[in-house]
Amino acid sequence: MNTIRAVSHRRLAAAATFILSALALPGVRAVAQGSARTAPRNLELFLLVGQSNMAGRGTVEMQDSVAVPRVYMLDAANAWVPAREPMHFDKPKVVGVGPGRAFGVDIATAWTTAEIGLIPAAVGGSSIRSWAPGALDAPTKTHPYDEAVARARAALASGRLAGILWLQGETDSNASGPADYEQRMRDVIANLRRDLNAPDVPFLIGQMGRFAEKPWTPYRTRVDSLHQVVARTTPGAAFVRTDGLKHRGDTTHYDTPSVREIGHRYARTFLVMQPTPTRK
Repeated sequence: MNTIRAVSHRRLAAAATFILSALALPGVRAVAQGSARTAPRNLELFLLVGQSNMAGRGTVEMQDSVAVPRVYMLDAANAWVPAREPMHFDKPKVVGVGPGRAFGVDIATAWTTAEIGLIPAAVGGSSIRSWAPGALDAPTKTHPYDEAVARARAALASGRLAGILWLQGETDSNASGPADYEQRMRDVIANLRRDLNAPDVPFLIGQMGRFAEKPWTPYRTRVDSLHQVVARTTPGAAFVRTDGLKHRGDTTHYDTPSVREIGHRYARTFLVMQPTPTRK
């Protein structure tokens, strides 16, 4: 009996060694990582830009990590993978659930045959001054605008840009921020449309967080009014309200249910603007 057990263990070990060796082969490894290599090429693309509430700071729950058919994201290596939270990688120690995935799932549900590609590119804490060509965001040592454009251009090899989602403004809600915010917001829209060769792409501006425990300052109220003015006076733009939601305990970032709700609100607004896929 002991001899039989020894032989069985040796056979199992040999089989395991064979499987592991096979997985090391390039062809088999590609299958194992196929989610990044077999994504459809006719994606409806959405660029996610702004600061931390777009990147997401909500606690990741099981439902946020489940792959949803036809909803992909561009990972940090510019590979297409199933959209799972956290999608962003701006600040790995704190990044969490953002509105992008919920938005993508809603669009895929409405556009029943479309493949959705989400392009995470937000940077927590970034000022609108960082969202200009060549501009540096000193705290993160990144170039938010340039890197977002580079990622979007890489994604365009796999589809067509269908929309841009913006959620930003807290960093500029100070004594000096509002003075030129309107023009800078208009420049962000014009520059992205120009540099991504998408002059008419829908641009959705999300409202900053407003929580009862931390009333808005006059500066934040002013930035909010400028968001609304730009959305109202820019062709193909819209303002997405985020009132009535909850923060995660820091009076700055949304909790997980709230940030998902923001994604739903972006989707409802977008679908009014674009009821059917850009690809017929």
